[in-house]
Amino acid sequence: MPLALPDPISAYFAADAAEGRSIAACFTIDAVVIDENETHHGREAISRWKAEASARYRYLAEPIAITADGGEQVVTAHLTGDFPGSPVDLRYAFTLAGDEIARLEIRA
Repeated sequence: MPLALPDPISAYFAADAAEGRSIAACFTIDAVVIDENETHHGREAISRWKAEASARYRYLAEPIAITADGGEQVVTAHLTGDFPGSPVDLRYAFTLAGDEIARLEIRA
């Protein structure tokens, strides 16, 4: 049975799996993404972050669990691909604003 995710989070993982170019549309205009100790602010920066990550590595992220932690929706995803340390489980901490993502922090 597929994992039931809020629509904005489901859209994020669908865009990530498909081609990634449309991933910035999942976020608010002033959203923040924190990944690998780097902060990306705004849709343009988020688009560049995704393009750079996709150019470096090929991977598939499969959501396997979701929990609520304060104002965050924390999704654990199993990642496999051609990156060092594959496979790995990462935690994606989403803060939602309506039907968009306002903040995402990816944690080991």
